[in-house]
Amino acid sequence: MIEVRPGGRRRIDRVLAPGYLSDLGELPLAVLRERRNEAAQEETDLSYLRRLLHARIDIVRAEQQRRSSGGASSIVDQLASILSDNALGPATGSGRHQLLEPSRAGEHRRHAEALIGDTDLTDVGSLTGDRLAEALKTYAEEEASVSKYRRQVQGVMDTFNAEIARRYQHGAATVDELLDTERGGREQ
Repeated sequence: MIEVRPGGRRRIDRVLAPGYLSDLGELPLAVLRERRNEAAQEETDLSYLRRLLHARIDIVRAEQQRRSSGGASSIVDQLASILSDNALGPATGSGRHQLLEPSRAGEHRRHAEALIGDTDLTDVGSLTGDRLAEALKTYAEEEASVSKYRRQVQGVMDTFNAEIARRYQHGAATVDELLDTERGGREQ
């Protein structure tokens, strides 16, 4: 399970630390944006891990369905359909368009693989019914944990966005300042 460690040095520990949102009105705009961007990167990584878990859940469920209906085709033959069904369905949750790429894709894949030990989902047909049920339960519990923290991180992002918007609304920040800052960053 994902956990937040108070005082930890990981990005999720920082983003969800109680003091991360303290004194927003006193922080320089650049610091607000930096923290919001850090939260956005964490949200991107959590979203990636969540998608990996959803794919594994879909594969296990499809194998269970195949067995219960007496299907003869292998799960590999159905893989494209299994994975695309979820991708084409209606969006649920708080999905946000992000231009960021996951920063820890390999780490997240290893995490998802380690959840059910030595079980290899490339051959789900060889797993017992009990082992499939156990894998599904493990993936679902982890997905719930990831989703919980993802929603919390999105709340942090919303808080920073609201403070930044408030500053623009009240004239404490201007688009010209933003453009000057961005120009200065590109020239360095």
